[in-house]
Amino acid sequence: MQFIADFHIHSKYSIATGREMDIPHIARSAAMKGIALVGTGDFTHPEWMKELRRDLEPADNDLSVHGSTHFILTTEVNNTYRQGGRARRIHNNIFAPSLEVVEKITRGLAPYGKLASDGRPTLSISSQDLVKLVFDASDRAFVVPSHIWTPWFSLYGSNSGFDRIEECFGPQVEHIFSLETGLSSDPAMNWRISALDSYTLMSNSDAHSPTKLGREANVFDCELSYDAIREVLKTKDASRFLYTIEFFPQEGKYHYDGHRKCNARVSPRDAMLNNDLCPICGTGLTVGVLHRVETLADRAAGYVPEGAIPFRSLIPLEEILGESLGVGVGTVKVAREYERLIGEFGTEFSVLLDVDRADIERVSTPRVAEAIARVRSGDVEVLPGYDGVFGEIRIFPDGEAAEKEPEDQMALF
Repeated sequence: MQFIADFHIHSKYSIATGREMDIPHIARSAAMKGIALVGTGDFTHPEWMKELRRDLEPADNDLSVHGSTHFILTTEVNNTYRQGGRARRIHNNIFAPSLEVVEKITRGLAPYGKLASDGRPTLSISSQDLVKLVFDASDRAFVVPSHIWTPWFSLYGSNSGFDRIEECFGPQVEHIFSLETGLSSDPAMNWRISALDSYTLMSNSDAHSPTKLGREANVFDCELSYDAIREVLKTKDASRFLYTIEFFPQEGKYHYDGHRKCNARVSPRDAMLNNDLCPICGTGLTVGVLHRVETLADRAAGYVPEGAIPFRSLIPLEEILGESLGVGVGTVKVAREYERLIGEFGTEFSVLLDVDRADIERVSTPRVAEAIARVRSGDVEVLPGYDGVFGEIRIFPDGEAAEKEPEDQMALF
């Protein structure tokens, strides 16, 4: 069966996460978006585990279910340690096939940090020791390095990461078979590094609120089961892993280099010419994802390796509607239009990926239909994000953005 999965999210017990990130709200939002499978996130947190046991029903395929939404047991941890004479802060996602395995992993991690302090706990254990602990708990459990290019907390991060995956995971690298690209990079950027060819690239939302679910996701055509998903990821099976759904990477908040305090957004080329210093105050820039990729790349942009999983870049429907209607994303006008489209076509991803333009125009407006068509074709303008500031994406150039749908047309709906 074909389905969409978003493996990396956080519960309300993670820092800077909305209170609606509980199972009922997550399941409702996933169903509206068309996401069949969601990671639970945060399974190391004791209070969240109580809610998972209360709100999820076991399924026969080593997944769980709430309503029509399936869940897979996952968590992200922050590994903070020293290696090679440097402080390392690496985020890793853990996948587990059962609550029993979760309990083993949680017991093993408890001595390394305060699991109840944050849904994504900070642990004083190295990445390679984490993988060994997880694999020892179950050879069906596995680890996926999170958002691997983020400057501060990732495998290849400019501030605390490594230049080679083998440096990070040592002998345990044999158990790593999938990597999460993160919001600030897309597969095409990762294809420039030949050392990543053997790894399956996945994309997830890292959602901190229900509305952010699915801003990046994965599209499979396989059995909806833990073992089938693990096997597809391990074998990089392009016949069953159809494509990933991506942010436009420039929209990610670490795509370009920059210095937020000075509002300085700097291209990698300009940063390199200025020794990675802020052009305004002269202090060091936060080196972004594109710069880091350029540093490690051994291929030109545009190279597509054999067996690569394709991808499609999208913008969340509420953002498309906000710009199309000339109003804010959280407004009543956007909510009303969103509900109309979902009511007619079933799910957000159906609207974004599948519904004919003429049918969208019939239900909504010509401007909304045009906006969705432009997103599908990649005909957008993006001001790149930098140093923790999200990029700004524009579907319509400034002249078009000033236009509004006639009030009498909107009044028809």
